[in-house]
Amino acid sequence: MRRLYLLAALAFVLPAPAAAMEGPPTTGMLLAELFEYGYDGAHSPLTWEVGAWYGGDWNRLRLSTEGELAADAAVNGEVQLLYSRLVAAYWELHVGLRGDLVTEGDDPAARGHLVVALDGVAPYWFEVTPELFVSQAGDVSARVEVAHDLYVTQRLIAESRIEAAAAVQAVPRFGVGAGFNGFELGLRLRYELAREFAPYLGVAWEQTFAETADLRRAAGGEASEVRAVAGARFWF
Repeated sequence: MRRLYLLAALAFVLPAPAAAMEGPPTTGMLLAELFEYGYDGAHSPLTWEVGAWYGGDWNRLRLSTEGELAADAAVNGEVQLLYSRLVAAYWELHVGLRGDLVTEGDDPAARGHLVVALDGVAPYWFEVTPELFVSQAGDVSARVEVAHDLYVTQRLIAESRIEAAAAVQAVPRFGVGAGFNGFELGLRLRYELAREFAPYLGVAWEQTFAETADLRRAAGGEASEVRAVAGARFWF
């Protein structure tokens, strides 16, 4: 998913001799990995996953946001501000802060977290992002995302991704139960009109379990949701 980030980082690690004499270069990028409308007959949310970074050879500052805006204007989203350090070929360590905002219901809620994460490319170009969170109240949770691009042609790409989450403590206000919360599985087929812009179509399946599923039902939702998605991936 973040292969562009990591390949750019490797390019900086091995600068040309002349560039090394001039000091480390700095650059930046903004990447919208997901920006899509999902149709499920109920909430039909607008979903986004957008990140930006700026920095040099080994150290970078990252700002990212992801979440959903439902048809009833309810927001469930997060923002992360991270310091990133290249620790091995194709792997970066992130530490920083995360803020959550939920506006569903009559009582909007927000909370903060400390974040420790890795971001890298495993063998066969599986892009892996495990994350650990500790909230301001001491609640501990974790999340891992794995994505893979299959090149059907040079411009037509099938992306599969799975995201799974778990929590040590239940936080009902944020719809989080203790234990394994659930997963989201997605398959998207995108066509690169240009390397910087690729519209796509796909399908996403979200499944929650146990206490998290009960909280979802109590809020009027479903434990399992399948939706068709249409959107675009772009970067500059």
